[in-house]
Amino acid sequence: MSRATKIALLDYGMGNLHSASKALSAVGAEVSITSDPKVVAAADKIFFPGVGAMRDCIAGMQESGIDEVIRHAIFNKPVMAICVGMQALFEQSAENGGTPCLGVLEGSVPAFNPTWTDEQGATIKVPHMGWNTISEMDFSHPLWQGIEDNAHFYFVHSYYCEPVDKTQVAAVCDYGQPFCASILQDNLFATQFHPEKSHTAGLQLLKNFVDWKV
Repeated sequence: MSRATKIALLDYGMGNLHSASKALSAVGAEVSITSDPKVVAAADKIFFPGVGAMRDCIAGMQESGIDEVIRHAIFNKPVMAICVGMQALFEQSAENGGTPCLGVLEGSVPAFNPTWTDEQGATIKVPHMGWNTISEMDFSHPLWQGIEDNAHFYFVHSYYCEPVDKTQVAAVCDYGQPFCASILQDNLFATQFHPEKSHTAGLQLLKNFVDWKV
């Protein structure tokens, strides 16, 4: 019997750690909620959550040293980032009047434009909150195994990622206009949506990450 995959769930004071830990455990992972670089180094994979204002998140990362942990881990083991965790990987967010981020990926994080309209011609509500579909995934990739095109996932955000390198976009969502819902670059995987809140499809995606052989 193979041992469980050890996942370091990064704790820097921002994020719904309980629900993420519970969901990862449900798909077979051995989860450690931690900010200890030694625990992170001993883990097989890293899960990088984020909830709240970007400025507070970046400050929490810097105070705990998680910013350097992330920069180092990106080149060493599989990493999954969600929501603000995904946004924090880029160079700059428009939030809080402009906030420098980690700069792991080239690109920016602009705000949704409240004048955009949906397919019925109604202006969108900001934040984008609730269920929406994702599409344009590469179904040959193991991370998308068992996920259908136009599968529903749960979103809560007012900002979205615009990577410079469009080949990094692993899934797209539409909210007034198409936006990047997921990033995949080598051993780094990120989602704007919350898989831990997305029921069957979310659990399948987390299982795929736990099982992912990079």
